[in-house]
Amino acid sequence: MTTPPHTADEGAELLPVATAARTRAALRTLVRPDRGLALTGIGVLVAATVVGLLVQPLLGRIVDVVADGRPAGDLTLPVVLLIAVAAVQGVTTTLGLTRVARLGETVLARLREQFVERALNLPADRLERAGSGDLTARVTGDVARVTEAVRSALPEMARSVLAIGLTLGALALLDVRFLLAALLAVPVQLLTARWYVRRAVTLYADQRVANGAQQQQLLETIGGAVTVRGHRLEERHTERGADRSRKAVDLTMRSVNLVLGFYGRLHIAEYIGLAAVLIAGFWLVRDGAVSIGTATAAALYFHSLFGPVNAALVLLDDAQSAAAGLARLVGVTDLAEQPEPKPGKPEAAGRPEPGKPEAAGKPDAGKATRGKAMPGKAAPASVPRQRVASPEAAVSVHAVSHAYGPGRPVLHEVSLTLAPGEHVALVGASGAGKSTLARIVAGVQQPTAGTVTGPTAGTVTAPAGPGGPSVVLVTQEVHVFTGTLADDLRLARPDATDDDLRAALATVDALDWAAALPDGLATVVGEGGHRLDAARAQQLALARLVLADPALAVLDEATAEAGSAGARALERSAGAALTGRTALVVAHRLTQAVAADRVVVLEAGRVVESGPHEMLRDADGPYAALWRAWSGSRAAPHP
Repeated sequence: MTTPPHTADEGAELLPVATAARTRAALRTLVRPDRGLALTGIGVLVAATVVGLLVQPLLGRIVDVVADGRPAGDLTLPVVLLIAVAAVQGVTTTLGLTRVARLGETVLARLREQFVERALNLPADRLERAGSGDLTARVTGDVARVTEAVRSALPEMARSVLAIGLTLGALALLDVRFLLAALLAVPVQLLTARWYVRRAVTLYADQRVANGAQQQQLLETIGGAVTVRGHRLEERHTERGADRSRKAVDLTMRSVNLVLGFYGRLHIAEYIGLAAVLIAGFWLVRDGAVSIGTATAAALYFHSLFGPVNAALVLLDDAQSAAAGLARLVGVTDLAEQPEPKPGKPEAAGRPEPGKPEAAGKPDAGKATRGKAMPGKAAPASVPRQRVASPEAAVSVHAVSHAYGPGRPVLHEVSLTLAPGEHVALVGASGAGKSTLARIVAGVQQPTAGTVTGPTAGTVTAPAGPGGPSVVLVTQEVHVFTGTLADDLRLARPDATDDDLRAALATVDALDWAAALPDGLATVVGEGGHRLDAARAQQLALARLVLADPALAVLDEATAEAGSAGARALERSAGAALTGRTALVVAHRLTQAVAADRVVVLEAGRVVESGPHEMLRDADGPYAALWRAWSGSRAAPHP
């Protein structure tokens, strides 16, 4: 289970944090597939530690030889054994730590993959309520702390715990009174650990939250720099950022003071324990109960505990910090596994209503021709894996409403039906709810109320048979992934051949510039590689759409980034990519509305008009007003 979502400054509802019990359960689940590796690693470390415990008795033996005035030849055997112990301990310790490190890296990789997979499936509105800073802090800071703990703290902690337990056993074998003397340090150490843990758990959790709030403020300020300057809000944002930075720094200094107090108490425990063992050795040697060498071995045993005990307790610092980070990561994965209930409607949005058949969206991907080509024109021969539009590709939106939190409604009982193969353009003023409706139809975002039936089936990646996903969303913000151009395209269809990639690029008029790249399809693009401008990045996204070959395509202002010069060319690319499939297009330019089969006008989250471009243009309604405003300084385009 997870703790209820807590709220940061200014009403942001942060993502939940898993409880300690749930975090331990998640950790056990992550380790379970590699239990064999864990057991062998610990077994080898136990053997290494046992061998290492022979050093102190051998040194004690040397002390007895010298104290008794024996011949120098008697030192040969203990010295040779010391060399052998060092060699064996070195080899076994290396093997054990290697296996423990391999276990940690495997579990860490599994955790990262799981977190990324689950985070990508979080509802968009849930992320917006939390703010991007919270998720960013978890992806960066929390993952980094867990990584650091796994790579350094885990092997050292395993070795330290084993050394402590076995060394205390060795003290008992020498004389149980040495063990009792050494245990006088334990109460101080336990109290120190308890004092530290009780403060560290909440302190590190608060520190992570404060860092997330700080990152959120920086992201908001930098991302909205133009607006901040335009409204003369620089001073306010600077003060807000400074305030959140002060909180983060204050928590960091508190953690530093906590660690300093922790070390001071540990030194007191060491003094008490070593003094007790030396006093016990003095009395036992005086009474003839043990030899000087045995008392020396006991003192060396306790002294050898300084490192492991301090390491184990000091590693509590890393462990508590990593545990706080792990709890935040598990909180996200649990949230993705258990979607939030939708208030007001018992059925899950985006799924068929009770009693109705499973959502459509599995058309035959093996058809050789594509339906609904432009009148009088054949479908482009270069389009791979063409599809015939079928009634299963229809989309129905019924009474969908959505709000980004209380008092922030965006959509109000919107109903909309897309016929098979129909292209519908969504138009309206900024803030009308167009993008929200598009994301709901695509299955990326769940509505507050209402249902969506059709290819989405409640998820973006619902299979449409061999043809791939049943719906693909292309937005204004396109990411070019780092790698070759071919790899970037194959994200949509991993089994695509180079000919398939070229055909998809040709469909969206991108083959010429792609072929002109330094290495063609093998050219590295994205961060650190060949940079693609906005228009080419959008064509790349449209080519991925063609390769994915969905039953439904949703374009959310996918041509907006091209600028005026490349807008028409990019609109032609989008039109070619949408040929023969059902499409919902959030129109950035009304030329897209002209080319659509039907135009739907949104105002304040409600559908106010619906019909073909010509009819709405001549109806003197909201669309006609938009058309006049948009085309007033332009030559009116023709359908």
